[in-house]
Amino acid sequence: MTSQIIARRYAKALLAIGRDDGDYAEYGRELVTFAEIMGMADLTPTLSNPIYPKANRRAILDSILDKVEPSIIVRNFLGLLMEKDRISLIDSINDYYLRLVDEINNIERATVISAKPLLETIQDRVKASLEAMTGKTILLEVEQDEEIIGGVIARVGDLTLDGSVKTQLQNLKESLIKG
Repeated sequence: MTSQIIARRYAKALLAIGRDDGDYAEYGRELVTFAEIMGMADLTPTLSNPIYPKANRRAILDSILDKVEPSIIVRNFLGLLMEKDRISLIDSINDYYLRLVDEINNIERATVISAKPLLETIQDRVKASLEAMTGKTILLEVEQDEEIIGGVIARVGDLTLDGSVKTQLQNLKESLIKG
């Protein structure tokens, strides 16, 4: 079983509990906080390394959780991950959990790539267009890539809308070669 499949199962399990008790959004925030701490302190290799005794790794986890003070559900969930040697999947579980919460809230994340910085008004128009196209609330992330020369590339889920000058030039070149 791949780690992504396992991460999805754990994320879905925590979400199911959260939906039952209505606290799924809070569990998501707590999971994000814990994953950020793990990333900043680079603790994942330590907590997931079987060279260290499990009791010592659990003590480190408990120490972190005492400072973060998550809900009992998230505390038990993270303890289960430690017991099942799945704590190394915390980033994947967190990412998938956030996607599931976005899905519940009818939110879609989109990335827009442009050659130059986009004005706020243009970002708003792109966001509005993507919202009209998808029927969902869009959270827009803007990136820059000078190699696209001009135009924009928008990615929403599996959909990619490529209006870059670079792609248009490549398409023109291919059509000229084909005759």
